Amino acid sequence: MIPISARPWLFSHTAFAGLKIGGAHHLVARYFAENGFRFLKFNFSHNGVTADQPTEFADLIAFGDNTFSIELEDLGNVIDFACSGSAIPEADGVYLIGHSMGGGISIIKTAEDSRVKKLVTMAAISSFYNLWPKQAEEQWRLQGVVYMKNARTGQDMPYRVTLLEDVEKNPTRLNIQQKASAIKQPWLIIHGDEDTSVPLSHAELLHEAQPLASFKVITGADHVFNATHPYLKDILPAQLHKFCDEAINFLNK
Repeated sequence: MIPISARPWLFSHTAFAGLKIGGAHHLVARYFAENGFRFLKFNFSHNGVTADQPTEFADLIAFGDNTFSIELEDLGNVIDFACSGSAIPEADGVYLIGHSMGGGISIIKTAEDSRVKKLVTMAAISSFYNLWPKQAEEQWRLQGVVYMKNARTGQDMPYRVTLLEDVEKNPTRLNIQQKASAIKQPWLIIHGDEDTSVPLSHAELLHEAQPLASFKVITGADHVFNATHPYLKDILPAQLHKFCDEAINFLNK
């Protein structure tokens, strides 16, 4: 077996309203660690959680100010940290795992940064425009902010128009499918066939954009691969376990 210290770091990050502490993330991290990987999960700077309340969206001002460009900068900063030599001297590159909207961010960063050695996307979106209804954009611009209810917490989450403007001002950089076609690193696309939040068609569009990527469909998997929040069991759901095995096999090649 390759020594742990010789492996690049592995990152997992979540979607716009996601948390590093939640669901079965801790079990996923432990499973990867047991299989020889260093696994770093992190929160984006503007995802709304605080040090005192790491599992709740306590800072809605920061949440409302978030943009895709901010998340790309955050991810770049974390990669800088991992590859600086101060944390792990042997790490000269990283593997990325990105879920949902975080998958879209990971696709863009992989296309831009050669320090990303391999990419795994799980239930990734194929376009940021899919995150809101097109018909809401005119009112969004007029009001400057729209509110969408978080299904888990019941909170009305603020989305400022700067989020929409970010995509409109950066049409090339924030075009996920265009960036997907530019990826040269090995890439594994994984999606569940029962995902109602981000349909399987998103994965098919990504694979169409980059046919050299590997593509796996997990039968019976929903958007979170059948985990829940909170997740109180001490074993991974079968579909999430399957995801981990597929990803580990891919990263070990």
